[in-house]
Amino acid sequence: MDCYTANWNPLGEDTFYRKFELYTMGWNLKEELRDCMVAAAPYGGPIALLKNHARREKSPGARPLLEIYSASGLLLASIPWKSGQLVQLGWTASEDLLCIQEDGTVLIYNLFCEFKRHFSMGNEVLQNHVLEAKVFHSEFGTGVAILTGSHRFSLATNIEDLKLRRMPEVPGLQKPPSCWAVLSQDRVTIVLLAVGQDLYLLDSTSCSAVTPPGMSPSAGAYLQMAVSFNHRCLALLTDTGYIWMGLASLKEKLCEFHCSIRSPPKQMVWCMRPRSRQRAVVVAWERQLLVAGSSSECIQFVLDEDSHLVPELDGVRILSRSSHEFLQEIPDASQEIFRIASMAPGALLLEAQKEYEKESQKADEYLREIKDQKLLPEAVSQCIEAAGHEHEPDTQKSLLRAASFGKCFLDKFPPESFVRMCQDLRVLNAVRDYQIGIPLTFTQYKRLTIEVLLDRLVLRRLYPLAIRMCEYLRLSEIQGVSRILAHWACYKVQQKDKSDEEVAHAINHKLGDTPGISYSEIAARAYDCGRTELAIKLLEYEPRSGEQVPLLLKMKRSKLALSKAIESGDTDLVYTVVLHLKNELNRGTFFMTLQNQPVALSLYRQFCKHQERDTLKDLYNQDDNHQELGCFHVHASYGEKRIEGRVGALQNALDEFYKAKNEFAAKATEEQVKLLRLQRHLQEDLDRPYLDLSLHDTVSNLILDGHHKRAEQLYREFKIPDKRYWWLKISALATRGDWEEMEKFSKSKKSPIGYLPFVEIAVKHHNRYEAKKYAPRVPPEQRVRAFVLVGDLDQAADAAIEHKNEAEMSFVLSKCSASTDAAVAEKLNRARAQLLKK
Repeated sequence: MDCYTANWNPLGEDTFYRKFELYTMGWNLKEELRDCMVAAAPYGGPIALLKNHARREKSPGARPLLEIYSASGLLLASIPWKSGQLVQLGWTASEDLLCIQEDGTVLIYNLFCEFKRHFSMGNEVLQNHVLEAKVFHSEFGTGVAILTGSHRFSLATNIEDLKLRRMPEVPGLQKPPSCWAVLSQDRVTIVLLAVGQDLYLLDSTSCSAVTPPGMSPSAGAYLQMAVSFNHRCLALLTDTGYIWMGLASLKEKLCEFHCSIRSPPKQMVWCMRPRSRQRAVVVAWERQLLVAGSSSECIQFVLDEDSHLVPELDGVRILSRSSHEFLQEIPDASQEIFRIASMAPGALLLEAQKEYEKESQKADEYLREIKDQKLLPEAVSQCIEAAGHEHEPDTQKSLLRAASFGKCFLDKFPPESFVRMCQDLRVLNAVRDYQIGIPLTFTQYKRLTIEVLLDRLVLRRLYPLAIRMCEYLRLSEIQGVSRILAHWACYKVQQKDKSDEEVAHAINHKLGDTPGISYSEIAARAYDCGRTELAIKLLEYEPRSGEQVPLLLKMKRSKLALSKAIESGDTDLVYTVVLHLKNELNRGTFFMTLQNQPVALSLYRQFCKHQERDTLKDLYNQDDNHQELGCFHVHASYGEKRIEGRVGALQNALDEFYKAKNEFAAKATEEQVKLLRLQRHLQEDLDRPYLDLSLHDTVSNLILDGHHKRAEQLYREFKIPDKRYWWLKISALATRGDWEEMEKFSKSKKSPIGYLPFVEIAVKHHNRYEAKKYAPRVPPEQRVRAFVLVGDLDQAADAAIEHKNEAEMSFVLSKCSASTDAAVAEKLNRARAQLLKK
């Protein structure tokens, strides 16, 4: 264990820091890092270098070169920089590179130096140029802060939702501040800047001078400031070597340190571990690195080469031309196990396992000591946790073997934590590989999550590794393999060296019917790349027509879209395409297109019936559909307010029905025209509303109004059947109460409907007296019912007895009451008895 702790450096009594190599860099840089503009993304992200950026004036022929490397120094992409003068490079949270130019334009590139988009920081920045710029991260997203030549600050807190804020002016500021930083306080982004010995806070409305609590009056002028990775802490360095460390809110001082070096440092960053009580900053000069915290002592490292610091969640990455190192506070579990002479349960368990491998009896002694203190579960947990924080696979295996050994002596130790740690370490070791170059720590991995890590592998186009990880971790297909294959397919369609047929076949062969795959999204990417035919071939594999059709419309393949919509059976989808075609094509071409698609034509007619009646007429005219044209004119006639217009529309309908050889419809229309003209004359002559009434209603109203001759005229002219006319007339006369006319009418000739309706209508209008006049005239088979209706049960009984009909007798009996109709009932009962004897 002494060898293991050789690179441990104490800071205070209980805290140790270690610096170890992640990679020997493979980028073979000829330039010093100080001569390049450097930006490294957090969470083991890529490194961007701009070479020759400072040599433009000295040698105009040497064009700047933008290069992007993995964290292990493998070149991902490079391009000659042909745009404006760059001031700053930075990375977004999604690993896009931001290139901030002197004119305030921000260009965004992906990992492979492929341009994505750009935006401007505003006219004020354009006019005054950019002196300094910073890329920062907050809860709102990735932001950009600019210091202009007029010594004013401009902010964009989220580049995805660009809202520029111009910060207030600092009174009396004639030169750039010595240092400045972007802070977040209460969900508000502010700027802290130093001018000599004074500090100012800029928010969106005001500029205020601030003094950090506990700051020594003789501290001197500020040279450098640094905000912690979690945005909660702030460090300030002055020209006297005094370092103040406190909360970013400037309300509490955490600690201070007096440094003997007075020269301005190159960089100052925080080096903190989540949930650690230790607060420390790392300060870098040309050839020296200093770690200072709450202790009066510090840790110093000699730098063999010019270096660049990259702050991380739980430490600091140190980049140089030859190596990539990581400086971190040693986690508690590792300290407990590996500290010299440690008697922690995890340390004893590790020793016990090693002795067991040697077949030594000391293994039993160590185990007994742990079990006697009942600390074996804690020992196993310590070894599992420490394994996660180790970078070397051999150390990880040693600790996991110890944990596995300890588990054998426990009855109920849950295996999930051990299994999960084995899985996590396998994933971490895979991405830490030199060829992959993502040196994540266990703490960073847990904060980043496996989903984001998979996204980053996809961004690097490491599809096989990402798929193997998904399969190993048994992630759901939609969240894992399907999503990655979809990204692979979107990348595949960009390859120009293969034919559309080959690419489409390769994608379908690989993807098949994998759940969660959207061929329409892949086709959309192919179309965006200018490969329309490939997009159409890919859409053939898309099972959902609702996804196919919108893209086909976007690609101007409207006729194919219409066919797909009809095949789907989704009427809404068909309507969408038809209306799109209507707006896209001229009227004649549109109608001809619909002629070849009967389903679409039928649906469009339905649409026109409710929305565009005039278009419907054009459709029928084009088809020579006289029957439907006639119906159209009939329907249109009801929209006419003037009688002449209505008659004219019906006359047009009549012509069309004749052309369609529909004699019935033509005759009905002709009679309707005739009725309308008669109704107009009636309305004019009688000054009563007759228009728009049916023939029957017209006749009834005429009778109600006493115009019997005019009703007779309609009866003859329109050949109303006798039975129907008699019903209409007696109903109207009864309603009018003209019983005398009704009796007269009944005697005019033999009734075609019989006389029972006269009885029923009179009873309906509560006039039994009139009803009794017609009862004797009712045919024998209906006479019983007629007498019952008028209330003459005696005659009803006589008629039933005369007919010798048991059903009629029973019907009359059911109407008899015991108190008033006893004699009738007795007579009926005797008749029934005699009938039954026979």
